[in-house]
Amino acid sequence: MKRVFKIFSVFLLTSFLSLGCSKFLDLEPPYTQDAENFFQNESDYLRALTGAYDLLQGVYVSFWIGEIASDNTIAGGESVTDTEGLHQIDNMTHGAVNNELRSLMRYNYCGIARCNFLLEPKDNEIDFPSKPVIYAEAKFLRAFYYFELVKVFGDIPLIIDKRLGGQEVLETVRTPSSEVYAQIEKDLNEAISVLSYKSESSHSGIQGRVDKGAALALLGKVYLYQQKWNLSSQTLDVVINSGNYTLGSDYSTLFQEANENNSETIFDVEFSSGQGGDYGCLICLEGNVTVGFQGIRSYDGPVYGDGNSYNLPTQDLYDFFEYQDPRREATCLNIDEFIANNSPGTTYTQGGGGHTGFYNNKYIKSALEMGNLGDNDLTSGVNYRVIRYADVLLMAAEASNENGDTSNAIQYLNEVRNRVNLFQYQVDVTQPPWNNFSDSQNSIRDIIHRERRSELSCEGHRFFDLVRTGKAASEIDGFVVGKHELFPIPQDEIDLAGGNWSQNPGY
Repeated sequence: MKRVFKIFSVFLLTSFLSLGCSKFLDLEPPYTQDAENFFQNESDYLRALTGAYDLLQGVYVSFWIGEIASDNTIAGGESVTDTEGLHQIDNMTHGAVNNELRSLMRYNYCGIARCNFLLEPKDNEIDFPSKPVIYAEAKFLRAFYYFELVKVFGDIPLIIDKRLGGQEVLETVRTPSSEVYAQIEKDLNEAISVLSYKSESSHSGIQGRVDKGAALALLGKVYLYQQKWNLSSQTLDVVINSGNYTLGSDYSTLFQEANENNSETIFDVEFSSGQGGDYGCLICLEGNVTVGFQGIRSYDGPVYGDGNSYNLPTQDLYDFFEYQDPRREATCLNIDEFIANNSPGTTYTQGGGGHTGFYNNKYIKSALEMGNLGDNDLTSGVNYRVIRYADVLLMAAEASNENGDTSNAIQYLNEVRNRVNLFQYQVDVTQPPWNNFSDSQNSIRDIIHRERRSELSCEGHRFFDLVRTGKAASEIDGFVVGKHELFPIPQDEIDLAGGNWSQNPGY
């Protein structure tokens, strides 16, 4: 089994706002272990860390929202009432009663609860050589879960190093996002001070464990979202100058299972196709749910596998790519063109949730993955690439440009473009617009933003990029300034907190 971190049914994790964390655990007997009497040796700490990693499976919700809420994709699916919350987000009609937003909040807080379970102060402190690394990884994970929440909801309750009982939940209020970001930075900086790069680490042979490069890259991204350009540039430059990462040579095969954990991978979520699943608990799966869900509905033909036609690229995205940019076909599968050119007679059906003629070619079910383990669309072993080196280069280019270092920005930008054999930008400071710093900075900023769409489309970044750069209203139909930059706090969670959480503006 490829996935290293399986679910261990070993300990009780107190849920946050009835998150239901215990549904992942088979307690024998229940309610007999807590942070004080569970942790007795290194193995216990590692098992707790595994539980904290396991909630990374829930990243599929923010991955979908990051594309479906943007101009890149539509929700798709069987019908407009099939995963209705995604269709509401697609149409910018979402409100506080939305199953997908509720799942996103609960999955991430459950992950935080598991990190806090491990990190909270204990009377029986057990010492062993790997303990600082385990704590550092837990801090990275907590930072990641909080980042997923703060970029979606803004101000959120900040709870660290403790679990909450029912009374404490009723007394908890939303924490300003600036304080949440400060805690994220603190956790990541503390993780960075302990973690090594995989090439140096004793855990280098264990896939899925985060390292210093992952923590630095996430911290650079966190700084970027706050427009802390200098800190972002400095942090991302450390990743680049480490020499541990390079761009893959062939973009068209970059997202295949055979190409996982390559030199471009900085942080990914590991999945396995060795276990089936069912629709009753998508967060319980060992497989990557997005791959099958984004497959071709009722497909009967070569190369690809049957799927549910979710998260379909738009014509606008397909038309956006530059002439002869190979990333267009690698991102958007033109299904009718593929059939005409490769397999006449192949059949498929269109879902009632919408059809664009395109499918997400980066994360799509392949014929090789079709088997006999439960539902085929729930058993994909394709990893989700959360942070790639190309993303780091483009974030570094953006931060450099905002710092006034246009030369460095162009260098990083060109490195990404060179991989797919596109023309290289040149900066001649004697010619317009480059001879005017303000004009050149604005021009390069727009070029970098466009490059991010070409390079990273259908990977979950687009909506958040549009919001943080102030371009969402001009690119997303129905987007209301002052409202849709954030998503509503789920009403169920407001109710469970005794109504003492305010709702985001406009909802």
